[in-house]
Amino acid sequence: MYLKFFGLREEPFGVTPDPRFLYMSRAHREAMASLHYGIEANRGFLGLIAQPGMGKTTILFHLLEKYRTSARTAFIFQTQCNSREFMRLLLSELGYEGDTQDFVKMHEEFNKRLLAEARAGRRFIVVIDEAQNLDASVLETVRLLSDFETTRAKLLHIILAGQPELADKLASPGLAQLRQRISLVNRLEPLPLPEVREYALHRLKIAGFEGQLPFTPEALAAIADFTEGIPRNVNNFCFNALSLACALGQRVVDMAVVDEVIADLDITKLQSVKPAPSVTPGIRAFRAAMEASPLPLRVSAASDSLTPSEAKAYMQQIADALKTWQESLNRAIHGADSSRPN
Repeated sequence: MYLKFFGLREEPFGVTPDPRFLYMSRAHREAMASLHYGIEANRGFLGLIAQPGMGKTTILFHLLEKYRTSARTAFIFQTQCNSREFMRLLLSELGYEGDTQDFVKMHEEFNKRLLAEARAGRRFIVVIDEAQNLDASVLETVRLLSDFETTRAKLLHIILAGQPELADKLASPGLAQLRQRISLVNRLEPLPLPEVREYALHRLKIAGFEGQLPFTPEALAAIADFTEGIPRNVNNFCFNALSLACALGQRVVDMAVVDEVIADLDITKLQSVKPAPSVTPGIRAFRAAMEASPLPLRVSAASDSLTPSEAKAYMQQIADALKTWQESLNRAIHGADSSRPN
């Protein structure tokens, strides 16, 4: 392990959504503030959309921690279920251990607990993570939960969090009523290069690291590019980079280490179907010549109907295109040879 080598108390780039390591980027700060405001303003339904690995679950845990002593909360993450199973999961999160399968009775039990919390002056917050997996019928069940309210306030706050596919579902005509009830929708964006640097340094300091960031500027730029600024990808990359640097006895991750990690993480090497080779300049020129031809290749499908003069012109076109391609290929080869060191 590299922890002792770099003077760390604990793993800085873990895979669990630990709120202690939450880095509040600009987008994360805005999302957190919006969710907090939505609850305080009794807006009812709230939304959080982000692609995988952006840290939405960590934000949700951090948000619920703020309400740990002042609200009753339920966190649902098993979303591949039907409406009855969803209600059982919800009641289970609230401590209900009954085994009833009666949907009406489950609604009555939920309503009873909701009113009890309201009388005690506590908010009731339900977070549904990975909500893009919910069937449309279950989302309709979620919508019906919003009917629990008084004339003055919402008794229930529901946060729907999920991947962009959730937005696709909510945009469908059949879920118009649910969409209308969502007051605020937040989105998390990938980290730009400066925030990738601050993100890595933040997590290292939480883990006990002291000193300058152990990555060269070039290495950080390459990491930001390869990971596309997605925090989970950054975690995985930094873990591998620091582990390799430790094995090599290096205190700083440089481009040599980064290049090796990129090679190790290149999943395309393991694909059963290899990706198509890149198109050379010569072939691109050949294609361009064919596309610019006044008599396109698709005419060959009807070559039986060509007159002798049309066929001769068509073959001349192909010969001209092949000549253009050969000339372009020769230029590319000569250019590559001239760029090589003597």
